[in-house]
Amino acid sequence: MSCGLGGLNKSPNGVVIGLVQLQLPIVKTKDDLKKQTDRIVKLVGKARRNLGTMDLVVFPEYMLQGLSMDTTDEVLCDRHGPEMKACAKACADHKIWGCFSIMERNPDAPEHPFNVGIIFDDQGTEVLYYRKLHPWVPVEPWAPGNLGIPVIDGPNGCKLALIICHDGMFPEMARECAYKGAEIMIRTAGYTAPIRHAWKITNQSNAFQNLMITASVCMCGSDGDFDSMGEGMICQFDGTVLVEGGGRPDEIITGEVRPDLVREARIHWGVENNIYQLGHRAYVAVKGGARDCPYTFMQDLVNEKYRLPWEDDVKHMDGRYFGFEPPTQEYSSE
Repeated sequence: MSCGLGGLNKSPNGVVIGLVQLQLPIVKTKDDLKKQTDRIVKLVGKARRNLGTMDLVVFPEYMLQGLSMDTTDEVLCDRHGPEMKACAKACADHKIWGCFSIMERNPDAPEHPFNVGIIFDDQGTEVLYYRKLHPWVPVEPWAPGNLGIPVIDGPNGCKLALIICHDGMFPEMARECAYKGAEIMIRTAGYTAPIRHAWKITNQSNAFQNLMITASVCMCGSDGDFDSMGEGMICQFDGTVLVEGGGRPDEIITGEVRPDLVREARIHWGVENNIYQLGHRAYVAVKGGARDCPYTFMQDLVNEKYRLPWEDDVKHMDGRYFGFEPPTQEYSSE
């Protein structure tokens, strides 16, 4: 189950991950965006020099734009724009996989960009593109993701997924990653200090409930208004914390994980093999287990009828509390 001394002693089946507790930037202009991109590129090089065994370097949500929630076109990015091209080149130059974050222009609703995570392999090829499904409402103005959660073949043959920040507060997100085969789930975030406890327990529970490794990191330090917490964290598939960072900006938290042991546990565990048992209830009493769906909320979500008993009393149902005008656009999954 090792961390291999932070990845210094890499095993043949291991994947070494580096989590960058990136200093929270102030980005207000196109020039600021370019300088921050250059800084990210340099940190990719630092990651490689820091640890020659590192397979994957992970940067947090908001790595380019900071926490301003600025939706002006000047500081937004495109999927194949210069910022991501520079990151892709850095991965190729240093022969390392990289996970990055952008706020992406949304042509259908320019005032509501997409919050996007992108992974490049060690050749600089884009292998994962994900739009955040659960923006942190009512604080964030981002459009809801509409492409689901991709699971890819990652470094050293692992199965890899990415979710972003608030996504991880919904157990359904981690379950979806694991259900689609993910052995490692990355979670990038910009969270500030009040979320510290919830951050830790959800990283651990997401791991344990799904027999899945979680690797999570926040922005770090202060921009003069906000204080992000860093808290790079790798959790083993049994929910134990493998490595954990603190609040030092630009520190790279490293650890080796073993996807092969995830595969072994998912096959051989009986007690607490929860992701299997969810769909095979009481298999000791019933052949193959009960395979129905006894959960009303799941059925209602599928039928677009999700409604809480206290729904009429909920006070915050749009972004007005944080200065955003009520939306007029209806959601479309297209």
